[in-house]
Amino acid sequence: MLLAIDTATQTISVALHDGQNLLAEQTWLAGNQHTTVLAATIEQMVAASGARLDQLTALAVSTGPGSYTGLRVGVALAKGLAAVHKLPLVGVSALDTLAAGTPYLNGGLVVLLQAGRSRLIVKAYRWRKGRWASHKSEEPQLLDWEDLLAKIDGPAFLSGEITADGHALIQSAQANGAPVHIVAAAFRLRRAGFLAEEALARLRESADQREFDAARLLPVYIKTKDVPA
Repeated sequence: MLLAIDTATQTISVALHDGQNLLAEQTWLAGNQHTTVLAATIEQMVAASGARLDQLTALAVSTGPGSYTGLRVGVALAKGLAAVHKLPLVGVSALDTLAAGTPYLNGGLVVLLQAGRSRLIVKAYRWRKGRWASHKSEEPQLLDWEDLLAKIDGPAFLSGEITADGHALIQSAQANGAPVHIVAAAFRLRRAGFLAEEALARLRESADQREFDAARLLPVYIKTKDVPA
């Protein structure tokens, strides 16, 4: 049984997966309340599922990019549970989780997260072998909306965190003929159920389970004034 935790942004999502079925999932906008609500919500969700934390066989956690305030809460809790119960801990990018939750679309997929000061963290994906995948050497880019929309040179779908200003800029680009579309809102919600699915796939495919040692997991923080030097 795997517990998945995502606190990379102001949205929190947690899920419980038994390897075949998603037993429970909860996703909500928590603002900056991560510290006060995360542990209690997990305990309630696990209990409501008729399970116990000592039945866990693995953990998954979002590694960001995300805010220092939120991300460290989820990572610290996941690392603590992994250490106490001696469990593998799978880290999954928040961008990969969003991509995993998007169905096939006829075009490229661009996933984005807000990075503050009108900046975006952006990663592009292509549909390959039944799933969205990015080139292994390709790193996320830090762009503003104008740069992002200017770089799109073919049919593309945008998913992730899109603000009201972002929607307005996309509509303007569409009016000028840009081949860009917005993924439906339900698919743009970053859900721990897909984090769990991605983590389970990586556990099954791994030839060396030592890569899931909790001590090796490092979060990726969005650089803001809150990130320690």
